[in-house]
Amino acid sequence: MFLNKKILIGITASISAYKMYSFIRLIKQQGAEIKVIITPSAKNFVSTTLLSTFSEHKVYVDFVEEDIWQNHVHLGRWADLFVIAPSSCNTIAKLANGISDNFLIATYLSCTSPVVIYPAMDEDMWLHPSTQHNIQLLQQRGNEVVEPSVGLLASGLYGKGRLPEANEMMIHIEETYFRNASLSGKKILITAGPTEEPIDPVRMITNRSSGKMGYAIAEFLYKQGAEVYLITGPVSIQVRYKGIHVVQVNTASEMFDACAVFTDTYDIAIFTAAVADFTITHSSEQKIKKSDNALELKLVQTKDILATFGKHKKDNQKIIGFALETEKGEAYAKIKLSQKNADLMVMNQVENDNSCFNQDTMRVSFVAQNQTHDFDTMPKLKIAEILSEYIIKNWV
Repeated sequence: MFLNKKILIGITASISAYKMYSFIRLIKQQGAEIKVIITPSAKNFVSTTLLSTFSEHKVYVDFVEEDIWQNHVHLGRWADLFVIAPSSCNTIAKLANGISDNFLIATYLSCTSPVVIYPAMDEDMWLHPSTQHNIQLLQQRGNEVVEPSVGLLASGLYGKGRLPEANEMMIHIEETYFRNASLSGKKILITAGPTEEPIDPVRMITNRSSGKMGYAIAEFLYKQGAEVYLITGPVSIQVRYKGIHVVQVNTASEMFDACAVFTDTYDIAIFTAAVADFTITHSSEQKIKKSDNALELKLVQTKDILATFGKHKKDNQKIIGFALETEKGEAYAKIKLSQKNADLMVMNQVENDNSCFNQDTMRVSFVAQNQTHDFDTMPKLKIAEILSEYIIKNWV
């Protein structure tokens, strides 16, 4: 989402300024064009040589450099976004009161793009009434001021005042300012991960699903502007974006109930979760002790979420199912497509060299009513991108 975006970065005098090297490299790798301004005092903390190398542009410091006036007005109008990070207590006061005594402040006053400010300072300075008053002024004028992180500070104290890590800043900016609008207005329901069917308090029936495919789809569709609801079984991963609505469940029954809430309100439902087909009739409330006798478990079928949604699907709603097969993949996927009343089945046929569980790649086929499209093995993030393109092309 940073591709071809013009990002102006302002760096002030803070020991956390070193994090901006990583931040610039990250968004540069995402395709952003970057220009950097630093305050004169920030030269004590960062190297203009390194900043110019990473950004591939000269670094602005003063109004006049080598007898040439630097045009802060054009620079302020050039940017799609002005990121001031780290922003010291001193710079925040100047921004709030329009004290244009350095090139960064003058550019801010000429800036026509959104401005996001990441303060970094000791906790006492952050909490001081003067600082809080200045922050309120900046927010009232339309600037975003991101609260600093909590952790070990340069003073040796522990508290609020740290500049977030580079990746955290990148994700926040990506989510807040550069989401696409291709799926704006679309409400998308996604299931992901395994379910856990309890045998007793310490044992369960489950599977190896990592949830990576469902999470990748949720994040990619969210970046396209969709309102995303992710119903997830127990997994070890987390979503990148705070705007994705996450509902945590454990059992197949809990996943069914969580999905049922959206039966009438979703536009597109994508069922990637590896939901247990069977559950224990009566799980033990106490741990089952080992004995010489064989343990017999009575299983009953769980409710079929995909079939239930297919049965009640409205004309304006679309359903995508995922089918993992060990043989006759396309044939079984077409049967499921018809039986479940789905609009698309994404089929993964597990082979000796192609296990999708806990992997970052897999090989899939898109099976629709009148055609099948086979793909080579690829990253799950790429599969999410291709699925997003399919949705936008065919259903938007």
